[in-house]
Amino acid sequence: MSTTRFSRALTLALAAALSLSAGCGKGGNGGHAAGHAAVGTEAPEFALPDLDGKVVKSGDLRGKVVILDFWATWCPPCRQEVPHFVALQSKYRGQGLEIVGLSLDKGGAPVVKPFVDEYNVNYMMLIANDETASSYGGITGIPTTFVIDKNGKIVKRFLGYTDPEVFEETIRPLLTAS
Repeated sequence: MSTTRFSRALTLALAAALSLSAGCGKGGNGGHAAGHAAVGTEAPEFALPDLDGKVVKSGDLRGKVVILDFWATWCPPCRQEVPHFVALQSKYRGQGLEIVGLSLDKGGAPVVKPFVDEYNVNYMMLIANDETASSYGGITGIPTTFVIDKNGKIVKRFLGYTDPEVFEETIRPLLTAS
């Protein structure tokens, strides 16, 4: 392989890796942060349907540490995080962790249910909308994940694939806080 061809191949491979690690693009609000979901502020309220159509309110999560993940079934980094969230939910549910997936799939529950079944998802899955995404500061890429403390305050915001160890390091002190 010539040096030029090798350089092109390396450049393409690096570009692909960077785009995968950053996450999947998400249109919607033109990249403008419409809501107020900054770290240290109260998490915006929502009322969204689960996969069976039952409405879940964000207030129902008070008193728990929440990992709130905006994602979609078609997003490779999102799909990569799901098994890690399943493991974290299994490990920390008894200590007060609630993982909530907010699907941005336009097809809604009919698209998400088969995915949830295939991946044995053991955490709450809700169908989000553009209003919810906007209230969380505008979701310009997915996965976008928020860690929320027991009092409903946003502690961290992650954009793109995040290693499960990072989530674990973030939630552990929150789970033991009174």
